[in-house]
Amino acid sequence: MPEPSAPEVTRLLVAWRGGDEGAFERLVPLVYRELHKLAHARMRGQPAGLTLQTTALVHEAYVRLVDVRHMPWQNRAHFYGVCAQAMRCILIDAARARLAQKRGGEAIRVPFNEAVVGSPVPDADLLALDEALSELSRADPRRGKVVELRYFGGLTVAETAEVLQVSPDTVMRDWKIAKLRLLAALGGEEKP
Repeated sequence: MPEPSAPEVTRLLVAWRGGDEGAFERLVPLVYRELHKLAHARMRGQPAGLTLQTTALVHEAYVRLVDVRHMPWQNRAHFYGVCAQAMRCILIDAARARLAQKRGGEAIRVPFNEAVVGSPVPDADLLALDEALSELSRADPRRGKVVELRYFGGLTVAETAEVLQVSPDTVMRDWKIAKLRLLAALGGEEKP
């Protein structure tokens, strides 16, 4: 199946928001492969024996999406950003549950670095990253959103700029500063 066109996805999102239940049913097959790739990237390298699998992550995100029908969808990139946010929440919830089940499950903090970006992280590291990202988002919402869209959502600089309605240069500046702040929060280095 060829990649769906951005206008077709946007058209279906707008129709779904307008009450056309069939639009969501037509949308899912169009975006499923991309969502599966996104979920697979997030799941790669997770602990062996993990009960949450890639397909289950996509389906859980799908279930959460049904509840956000009235979202003022901007475009395809915005949709994938919301999906990324849902997957982030699902993964964080699953990591918390696994750590809560372990005896002596003290989280070990590992510095956030370029190798971590685009790579899966162990549960404790994922929780530490989530905590640092939440703190960053409270202090600077746009930079927090840039990290969420790029790291959890796998969006490109151009797609992130489109979702946030800023220039790609702004996204790159925010990305660099956000990484420095996350490094500082996770590794104790100086904040910029």
